[in-house]
Amino acid sequence: MVIKKVTDDKFKRYGQILQNYDCSELIEKMKKTPVPSDVIYEASIEELEELQIAKELRTREFGELPIEIGYCNGNNYLLNAVEYHRSSEINVAVTDLILLIGFKQDIEDDYTYDTSKIEAFFVPAGTILEVYATTLHYAPCNANKDGFKCVVVLPKETNLSLENRIKKSGEDALLFAKNKWLIGHKDTDLGTQGAFIGLKGKNISIK
Repeated sequence: MVIKKVTDDKFKRYGQILQNYDCSELIEKMKKTPVPSDVIYEASIEELEELQIAKELRTREFGELPIEIGYCNGNNYLLNAVEYHRSSEINVAVTDLILLIGFKQDIEDDYTYDTSKIEAFFVPAGTILEVYATTLHYAPCNANKDGFKCVVVLPKETNLSLENRIKKSGEDALLFAKNKWLIGHKDTDLGTQGAFIGLKGKNISIK
């Protein structure tokens, strides 16, 4: 598939590049984090949340709401699923990476989604992005063989386990974790984890 640059005008419907942030300390701390052969996600890392940039992001991007700062690292070339939140997500590309993203409004009335509508964007290391709440996304993909590292900033407790059982009907069938609505692909094991399987078409690969 065609991989566009995050500076392309076509990215503007999905998010924006943030300005006037110094990510150097955050990126330095991320050097100690692992890059497994698969994908690891840690929602909240105290050492990252104590940095000065955490205070700035909480004030400027989340209007002083409590936030969590974690990371998504690893090796991945597949879409596998799409998710969305009721809030924007901030990503800091510690390494070069590729985002596979779509538009929430393209979800069908039965909550299925056609993977042919996914677009790919190359994000260079050091870039800090706001990914809008209306943007479908999931784990980043490799831009090179050495894997990827991505800082993830969200409202506090996002992606943690749900505390209550809800009836799996309508959009509620997609609710997979706190502030996380997920649509999985049949070629993954997400269905066995209770995810709604509703991606239609190929499990997009950037290889």
